[in-house]
Amino acid sequence: MQFYSTNNKNLRVSFQEAVFNSLPQDKGLYMPENIPTLDPYFIKNIQQYSFQEIAFQIANAIIGDDIPEKDLKAIIEDAINFDAPLRFLSPETAVLELFHGPSYAFKDFGARFMSRVMGYFSKQGDQLLDVLVATSGDTGGAVALGFLGVEGTRVTILYPKGKVSKVQEEQLTTNGQNIRALEVEGTFDDCQALVKQAFNDPELNQKLRLTSANSINIARLIPQTFYYFWAYAQLKSQGMGEVVFTVPSGNFGNIGAGLLAFKMGLPVSHFVAGTNVNDTVPRFLNSGLYEPKASVQTLANAMDVGNPSNWVRIQDLFHNNLSELQGMISSYTYNDEETKKGMDELYEQFKYVACPHTAIAYLASKAYRKDHPGEYASVFLSTAHPCKFPEAISEEVYKEVKLPAGAEKLQGLPKLAEELKVDYVAFKAYLIENN
Repeated sequence: MQFYSTNNKNLRVSFQEAVFNSLPQDKGLYMPENIPTLDPYFIKNIQQYSFQEIAFQIANAIIGDDIPEKDLKAIIEDAINFDAPLRFLSPETAVLELFHGPSYAFKDFGARFMSRVMGYFSKQGDQLLDVLVATSGDTGGAVALGFLGVEGTRVTILYPKGKVSKVQEEQLTTNGQNIRALEVEGTFDDCQALVKQAFNDPELNQKLRLTSANSINIARLIPQTFYYFWAYAQLKSQGMGEVVFTVPSGNFGNIGAGLLAFKMGLPVSHFVAGTNVNDTVPRFLNSGLYEPKASVQTLANAMDVGNPSNWVRIQDLFHNNLSELQGMISSYTYNDEETKKGMDELYEQFKYVACPHTAIAYLASKAYRKDHPGEYASVFLSTAHPCKFPEAISEEVYKEVKLPAGAEKLQGLPKLAEELKVDYVAFKAYLIENN
């Protein structure tokens, strides 16, 4: 399979090149030249397959001959070694739990798959691979744990100072080894801009072998399709079929993967994007005008993105057709006060403790069903374990949270991070001087 840039469809590269040179020089994003359609028999009988078997079918269809089937199966079995269970709160509403991986966030799927793919291809070269990643919270922890100890790699994580939770920061800054953390005096958008500037710096790319672990990397997007198919398989095993997915959305990589799954043949009636007050995409869907703005800090910090990178991929999937986008995606926006009420309501009605991102998805799912009553399964995505957000969840509810064993081990470990101003010259100097 070849991959093109969203800014130039004549620019074609292999999967390996798309993974390592994650951001094309024209500043587009890579997409597969053809969206493969999965065998209808496979979709019809998907409930008969395991999660790993489903993941292999999807990955093999997209990646093709770039990784032999035997090696790809080994990568998936190693990377996707935890579940994404569907938990019903009522007969028609279920939550897809994506926090059962090592960093307790959905980004474990992408980070672990990508790190194994990079490790597989890196065996063919001897230059150290420098992985740069900007995070608004969960990406950094998933990447850190996904790459920790992976031979031939070094990870540099940029995160906004004071804008990630305590558990998130511990996952970013307590690893050591081949993981480095930079605490940036700015926003996630500032961190992301520094990373993108580095990728487009010819001098820096001559000195270092740079690649990205953000959701701009196609190897992050592909494995996020896996759990949409797995959710559908679980619904089918319950005798259900028609489904509406509601996705908490910040950088729009997660819902982008769901839409890619839809284009590959997954039967989905509709997608709902739940956002916090960083509402660039909802405003676009209402007005047709794409007007990014500076990000605003909220309780749902992983969604604090003012200019979502992955939106260009979604537009590309729908050929920049606004009416088609509006027909497939609805959106709802919630402020912090409403988010708190959503978390409280989930606990009061269902005894379910949720993080703020999950609460936003729940509220958006409920709002869509009110606006569009009918017989379908409402599946909203729970993207992070509530233990990562003690400051956001009410004290009474948080008492019900059980810390995973890994989170307890992080407490008290020394913080290993260097401070950085929003200054590309200083960032570039750091990378070169610490090579």
